[in-house]
Parts: sequence; C-alpha cells; structure tokens
Amino acid sequence: MEKENVTSLTEFVLIGLTQQPEWKIPLFLLFLVIYLMTIMGNLSLISVIWYDPHLHIPMYLFLGNLAFVDTWISSTVTPKLLVTLLVKDNMTSLLECLTQFFSFGFSATVECFLLTAMAYDRYVAICKPLHYPVIMTNRLCIQIIVLTFIAGFLHAIIHQHFLVKINFCASKIYHFYCDILPLLKNSCTYPSVNFMLVYFLAGSVQGFSFVTVLASYTLVIFAILKKKSIKDIKKAFSTCGAHLLSVSLYFGTLLIMYVRPASSQRDEEDMIDSLFYTVIIPVLNPIIYSLRNKQVINSLRKQWKGNV
Repeated sequence: MEKENVTSLTEFVLIGLTQQPEWKIPLFLLFLVIYLMTIMGNLSLISVIWYDPHLHIPMYLFLGNLAFVDTWISSTVTPKLLVTLLVKDNMTSLLECLTQFFSFGFSATVECFLLTAMAYDRYVAICKPLHYPVIMTNRLCIQIIVLTFIAGFLHAIIHQHFLVKINFCASKIYHFYCDILPLLKNSCTYPSVNFMLVYFLAGSVQGFSFVTVLASYTLVIFAILKKKSIKDIKKAFSTCGAHLLSVSLYFGTLLIMYVRPASSQRDEEDMIDSLFYTVIIPVLNPIIYSLRNKQVINSLRKQWKGNV
C-alpha cells in the first residue's frame, strides 16, 4: 500500500462538460459550429490584415496577433471538449495533459498582454492623437508583441516546471480539458507551492492587465465626452462599450477561476467560467474588433471582389 501511495498516475479520465446523454449530441453540434466560426472568423481577419498594406499599422498588427492567439486557444481546448462529448471514457495521458495545459497557459497569458497593449494603443490614439505616430511606431508594436509571447512562454513554463514534480493519485479530472487547478486537485498531497504560484503569477498577470485596460478605456471615455458631436460620442461609446464587454467577460471569468480560494466553487461552475475565455470569447472577438470596423470591412470586400 505504501508503494501505491507514492506511485504517480500517468493516465486520467476527463469527465467532460456533462454526463447527461441527452445533452451530449446537441452540445457537440453547438460547440462544433462555434469552433468552425472561430477558425473561419479569426483566419479571415488574419488574411485581411496580412494582404492589405494599409492595415500594417499598430492597431491592426495587435488585432491580427489577437486573432492568431484566439485561434490557438480555441484549437487547444475545443477539439478535446468535442471528444469528451462523444466518447464515454475519455482517457488522456499525463503527457497529453501537460502539453494541453502548457499550450493553454501560454496562449491565455499572451492574450492578456495583447488586450492590454491594444487598450494602451487606443488610449494614445484618442487622447494623444498628435503624438500617436511618434509614440506608437510599428517597431515598438513588434517589440511589444514579441515581449508578450516571451512573457506567455515564461509564465507557462514556470507552472509546467512545478507541475511535473507532483505525484497524482486520483484518476478523474472534473473538467473538459487539462487545466492546472483541476489537475492540482488530483495530487496525492496538498500542492501548496503550486497553488501559491497560480494565485501570485496568474493574479499578477490578470490584475495588471485588467487594471491597465480599465484605466486606458476610462481615460478614453473622458476624452470622448469632451467632444461636441453627439454622433461621434455615440459611435465611440458603441465601439468602446463592445470592447469593454469582451474584455470584462475575459478577465472577469479568468479572475474568478484563478484568483479565488480553490474550494469556493464547484466543478460545474468552474467549467461554465472556463467556457467563456476558451470558447465564447475567441468567437466574439473577430465580431467585436473587426466586423464593426469600416476599414476592415472595406478591405474584406476588396479582397472578396478580387478573388471572385
């Protein structure tokens, strides 16, 4: 028995989103459609930005990378979600779990910093329009993008380093993908260092990003209110409101998931929160950030006409 207690499991069963058979096929079809829309929407946005030289400016370079990261997050999580809805006993190896978590942790961190950079870009463009070409150059934009990917890699690799040291005794993961908190619940002993890292690192990344985004958009709103044109105010508020909705859903559910006590929420509620930042937000972002943008729409129409 003592030997069994120190032997770490190398295979797990993903419980999935629901155990009710009557819901599995409808949910599978729903998330399949969402996934296809996510891939098509984000790849179309990347294509438009790539082929139109007029969109090779910081605002759209950030947007193109956000579309890439949204595609990455969705492709990391949704295919596994679809499998859990079709397969009764969905076995997954420890290596697969660690790989999926690393991919998710990396891409989710990059998205946090990209949303922060995009909010700062809008702040400079609206609040300091005369200085915008000097402050927000393409070179600075590329440097910020590179730093976000480096930060995402470092954040994910730190968690991965401490995660591989854990011995796992429970075989069932009550989630639809291999996230760090459901994995830590399967540890043979209480992984206090891992939980501390999650709260400190994830909390710092998400807290810094959310506060910066909120401060940037608050300053943008005050700048908008100084305008005399009611039409311009309504248009700007419409755009900023949509951006803030997307950002609030993303950061709000992330903060609820990772910066609260581990035992304060049930597994079912965890999965609902996770759906927002892994499945819902990646399909909403192309709509919110691009389909409401006339320059992107015009470029898309030109490319469409040119291909027809």
